[in-house]
Amino acid sequence: MKKFLVVLLSLGLLVAFGATASAADVKFGGSYYVVGVYDNNQRLADTDKAYSRAFFYQRIRVQPVFQIAEGLTFTTRFDAMEKQWGQTDWRGGFDDKASSRRETQSFGNPKIQESIEFERGYVGFATPIGLVQAGYMSSGKWGTDFGDDEQSRPRARIDTKLGPWQFGVVYEKEFEADTSSQAGYAGKADADADTLALYGLYRFKGGDAGLLYKFFDRRQNRPTANLRSKFHALIPYVKATFGPVYLESEVFYAFGKAQQFESPSGASDVDIDGLGAYLKAQVNLGPAYFGGIVGYSQGNDGSDPSKNKMGPGSQDLDYGLILGNDALQTWEATGGAGGANGVAFDSSKANSIMYSMFGGFNATPKLNVEATILGGQFDKIVTPAGATNNNTSKSLGLEFDVTAKYKIYDNLTYMVGAGYLWTGDAFKGFGTNSNNNSVGNNYLLMNRLSLSF
Repeated sequence: MKKFLVVLLSLGLLVAFGATASAADVKFGGSYYVVGVYDNNQRLADTDKAYSRAFFYQRIRVQPVFQIAEGLTFTTRFDAMEKQWGQTDWRGGFDDKASSRRETQSFGNPKIQESIEFERGYVGFATPIGLVQAGYMSSGKWGTDFGDDEQSRPRARIDTKLGPWQFGVVYEKEFEADTSSQAGYAGKADADADTLALYGLYRFKGGDAGLLYKFFDRRQNRPTANLRSKFHALIPYVKATFGPVYLESEVFYAFGKAQQFESPSGASDVDIDGLGAYLKAQVNLGPAYFGGIVGYSQGNDGSDPSKNKMGPGSQDLDYGLILGNDALQTWEATGGAGGANGVAFDSSKANSIMYSMFGGFNATPKLNVEATILGGQFDKIVTPAGATNNNTSKSLGLEFDVTAKYKIYDNLTYMVGAGYLWTGDAFKGFGTNSNNNSVGNNYLLMNRLSLSF
């Protein structure tokens, strides 16, 4: 036995010394947060029918980057224990989605992720024509937060820099039909969903500006509805600082075919004609600052059946703590604020005109206090098919928020916040007597501990 162990050890050493030397430097980054929320009247029902919610939620995120060689990296990212405190239920048999946020919103299931969920993994390598990347990586981010909904999707991209200029091309696979096990897709060809994007941006002193062109070719409805969507988007943006003034703006315009039927369906095609715009201005005066935001996403009321005029969604852009707040909607597992009378304003903030004014003061290098007043309205009144509606109000209401943030350490911040919403009459909903429906105001209290590393 002893001789066998000696021989085995010798063979192991020979393999170790004979193998090609390989090593990688690993850099870890990530974050952790835990948030406590009390939402007094999420459904915006009459005050004597209010239903309050109180809960904690958290997330651990780790992103290791492996530096394998000069110009060659492999990046991964995983989330862990992304869940509500005390929530012991599991997924209930539902399939995993592209991200844990989708799991919660799709199935009204706030427990999300009990263990580890790898969301990203991609290789990046430098070439004479630029940086090439391929794998699951960040998708849905461009310019400002307006119009953004960041996810992890499979992509291949090339980015090249020429002085202050940067150009790139990005291919993205949204859905693969050839091997899908979903009902109706077995053996079906040409039913994928793909996107192709081209962009250019220019960096200058104090800011940058860019233009993104994106082509959407979505054919996943061909097997079941005999139609496809083929449309385009042009999205310019600019960010600039002029002395104490900071400005950022973005415009979104989509055109093409929202529904392109194939013969012999006999149905009429539906064009897409979507528009959105956003502007933020902020003035910095020493430790104090103030500013304002306006965002517009065109609505589609169905008055012209030949066109879909819906503007962009903006999950990543939060105007306040209550109206359209994406994290609040996710963890409450709802369709957004409202719903008591059939109307809800969700975190996409499509079909809306939103505006806010804010001001803050950095009392010390560690302490920041900020107040925001915001309001909004629907761009168009959209009545569900078959419903009656005599409620002509577009008003979403008026909200006032106050937050305070304190840096316990450079990488550890504690925040407390409070918001109050004076509910608008648009939430009275539909029906022949909708003007007589009652709505109630809402207030929210929260605190958040955030760690970055």
